[in-house]
Amino acid sequence: MIEPWPSVGQIYAEVAARFGLGNVAPEALNRQFVVARKTRRHFDYSRLAWQELVNRTFAGLLPGPLSISCFAAIYEQFGDARSWRVFDDVRPTLADLKARGLKLGLISNWDERLRPLLSQLQLTLPFNALVISHEVGQTKPAPGIFRRASALLGLAPELILHVGDSATEDVAGAEAAGMPALLLDRSASATNTAGLSRLGRLMATLDKGFGPFPQRS
Repeated sequence: MIEPWPSVGQIYAEVAARFGLGNVAPEALNRQFVVARKTRRHFDYSRLAWQELVNRTFAGLLPGPLSISCFAAIYEQFGDARSWRVFDDVRPTLADLKARGLKLGLISNWDERLRPLLSQLQLTLPFNALVISHEVGQTKPAPGIFRRASALLGLAPELILHVGDSATEDVAGAEAAGMPALLLDRSASATNTAGLSRLGRLMATLDKGFGPFPQRS
């Protein structure tokens, strides 16, 4: 639903500059963040886990280790709505789904910053249930986090369609819990038939029939 704006590297660099570290290139930070994120192990979305990831992102780009105070400022910055952009198809799609009388739930691997962030972005209202890994002690793809959403929504897993942007965490995790799932890949071609290239295409997919949704006549 959201992405860092203008980029992770730009935000890291801007905060670092406030601590006298003004020569760190956002492009280099973006590259190292991607590598650090792909190679992370047993990431539990705790503050300590984020600190390790941020330190790995800055590794080799500073004369010394990143200060604790600078990391704290970076951590707080990503709890601010001004550091995020809502994709333009999110609010219209949520409104269309609600107009059909559907229950909506959000399952997220995130920390204590998510609820207030969603409130700042005015994204909490459409959801009947919010399930956040920090609060339930499980992360996707563990089936338990999906079952928690099922319980909060009061629906059997097979009656819930899960849409997410990770083949492993979202699609495989949901299917292991008994939920049909769709992969959202915004980098894919608009002609992608394996999932969704935009959330805005979800309504058309449901109309054709998918998972618990019969084809509309």
